[in-house]
Amino acid sequence: MTEQTTKKESPVKRLKNNIYFKIGTIIIIVLLLLVPTSMIESLITERESTQNLAISEVSSKWAEKQTITGPFISIPYNRYMKESTGKDSVQKTVQIREYLHILPSQLNISGTINPEKRYRGIYEVVVYNSKLNISGTFTMVDVKSMDIDPHNILFDKAEFVVGIDDLRGIEDEVNLLWNNEKISFNPGITSSDVVNTGINALLNIVPSDSTVYNFTLSLDLKGSQLLYFTPVGKVTDIALTSEWSNPSFNGAFLPDSREVNEKGFVAKWNVLHLNRNFPQSWTNNRHRIYNSSFGIDLLLPVDNYQKSYRSVRYAILFIGLTFLIFFFIEVLHKVFIHPIQYILVGVALIVFYTLLLSISEHLHYNFAFIISAIATLLLIAAYVRAILRSGSFTMLISGILTVLYTFIFVIIQLQDYALLIGSVGLFIIVGLVMYFSRKIDWYSLNLNDKKE
Repeated sequence: MTEQTTKKESPVKRLKNNIYFKIGTIIIIVLLLLVPTSMIESLITERESTQNLAISEVSSKWAEKQTITGPFISIPYNRYMKESTGKDSVQKTVQIREYLHILPSQLNISGTINPEKRYRGIYEVVVYNSKLNISGTFTMVDVKSMDIDPHNILFDKAEFVVGIDDLRGIEDEVNLLWNNEKISFNPGITSSDVVNTGINALLNIVPSDSTVYNFTLSLDLKGSQLLYFTPVGKVTDIALTSEWSNPSFNGAFLPDSREVNEKGFVAKWNVLHLNRNFPQSWTNNRHRIYNSSFGIDLLLPVDNYQKSYRSVRYAILFIGLTFLIFFFIEVLHKVFIHPIQYILVGVALIVFYTLLLSISEHLHYNFAFIISAIATLLLIAAYVRAILRSGSFTMLISGILTVLYTFIFVIIQLQDYALLIGSVGLFIIVGLVMYFSRKIDWYSLNLNDKKE
């Protein structure tokens, strides 16, 4: 006769093998791992801010983003008003200086943009030199229709104004050919009704001599990243060429025609006065015209920080799905995995993003992603092999992680279809989890149960 003895499990062992305790532990670990994930997002933002500071530093020494507004003519005139002064309300006439602003009836701008890359530490900054030819015609307006007394207009103090955001970008002397008369430009502007910075040329307009004025000028201008124009002409025609193969056409108007290839781009705009929300002439500061600006943004081919930020958003998917696989291995194959081992695998998955961020600052983003993914896969595969001592489990987890990294890589490349592909992928993942867990009896499940 044999005597059977039963040993009671200790409370610690029962708790360790309790399925609900295991699920709760995994959930807590996942939530804790979101803290370093959030820190990585902050790190990406910080590195992007450092890049923007580097761009600002280079731009401040070269020239900032440029918007060319004009040319237009500003003509001062005097307006007289009566004001009451003193205790006796004695009225006296006060002279006020105001300005009449006239836009060209035809504006033609053509030129080339020559970009180049500058470096501040590890960061690339795009700057450019541009050579622009600006020409067109002005037609004088009927000042009587503007409710201005012609005798109060100072035609001899008229200014031909070209608004330029950063005057440090002017590379050469600028001369105006005004009805075949050569006139030199002066720095600054007299009136800030239309623009805040720019250059001006003094004109002596005699309306009785002619009602149409032709003008031509050449402008060598340097700047950083952006070159915009404001369509001040009744008809504005702009034609630009460049060797930059990755332009972004932004602003209020897109080109009517453009051709972009690896050798550069050619772009042309045609904007009518009917396309914008301001007239050909007005007084003082009644209209703000910057909202109609448009032009070129010289983009760098890769924005690694935006892609890194988008990829880290999927960290919860990587961690959750990897832990789910480990949990199913425990449940279906009666293998115990310690919470510390879950944590170490989760940390390895998070380190992937720091690798990706740091390597992408020195290499192309796609290469950085591949290198980081392979390094993380090898690390996790070696650790899983060591703790589970099973080649099949190692291959299973490595294969699923490979599919996940490939899935995220595809989503990042196809930005326009990211939501569609991501939704389909998540639907498939949920379907697979439901399929493989369909026969599990969760009520009677215990991790220390052994098959007889």
